[in-house]
Amino acid sequence: MRAWHVDTPGPVTGHPLRLSLDDEVPRPGPGELLLKVIVCGVCRTDLHVTEGDLPPHRPGVTPGHEVVGEVVEVGSGAQAAGFAVGDRAGAAWLRWTDGVCKFCLRGSENLCPHSLYTGWDADGGYAEYMTVPAAYAYRLPDGYDDAELAPLLCAGIIGYHALKRAELPPGGRLGLYGFGGSAHLAAQVALAQGATVHVLTRGEQAQRLALELGVASVGGAADSPPEPLDAAIMFAPVGELVLPALAALDRGGTLAIAGIYLTDIPPLNYEEHLFQERQLRSVTSNTRADGREFLGLAGEHKLAVTVHPYPLDKADRALQDLKAGRFDGAAVLIP
Repeated sequence: MRAWHVDTPGPVTGHPLRLSLDDEVPRPGPGELLLKVIVCGVCRTDLHVTEGDLPPHRPGVTPGHEVVGEVVEVGSGAQAAGFAVGDRAGAAWLRWTDGVCKFCLRGSENLCPHSLYTGWDADGGYAEYMTVPAAYAYRLPDGYDDAELAPLLCAGIIGYHALKRAELPPGGRLGLYGFGGSAHLAAQVALAQGATVHVLTRGEQAQRLALELGVASVGGAADSPPEPLDAAIMFAPVGELVLPALAALDRGGTLAIAGIYLTDIPPLNYEEHLFQERQLRSVTSNTRADGREFLGLAGEHKLAVTVHPYPLDKADRALQDLKAGRFDGAAVLIP
């Protein structure tokens, strides 16, 4: 089968990915499903793995964790999860947790210190086939084509978890810093919940998409929104933007940083950035309950998912375009 591998992490313009044409099709282990990949989303986390911003966990790993696939084989014991050959299933970033640590036991499995991740600890969906533990696979909502579903499996779920972490009050004012695959979905969820949304991002394409989706205003990434914010989410992995985002918060506001990677944050001024009970919070992965909750919401409220398809053989080009901001919404790979 065809599969991409991160041979030597480095700048994506230097072609750190290698396409293999003759990998063996993996076999599902106990409790696992073998998926024939139909579509795989291209996530900024894939870029961080490829470029080495996230230290490699598995030499030569195959990236990709927004996977819509067809179940073609069911490993022993996986039947209990209810999947059968021919079913459509989704594989996402969170691949495994131990289920016994204090974080898992209190319902915060996203903080499990032994957690494993698709496309980082195990081979992901930049390939024609992949495995996923059945207990961590998702049922997918109706009303979307396969390409639209793929970004929901990380961009959508993480954006939803970040929105919860931001503690946006009912009818509140939300700022979104960066407007890519995740933000354009989180914005629609917030708008559906009655929020006023302001988008601060580079790039005219992204700003146009935000306005088309109904946000109240758009501006440059470091600009001030037209009114104080009750909450904000940082999607851009740029630490310098934390300062203007905190300064834009109203009293008691919360800034949630949604990315798994962020460049260094400059020194904060206590009175300007944190005083009056402003909060700065990080976001770490998601729980499966978050995923099921978000996908259920997506099934009830049709989200407009902007996707740009690339053939699997052009995965390196898709990552280059993502880094350069050459498209709005999300890219997807089609084997």
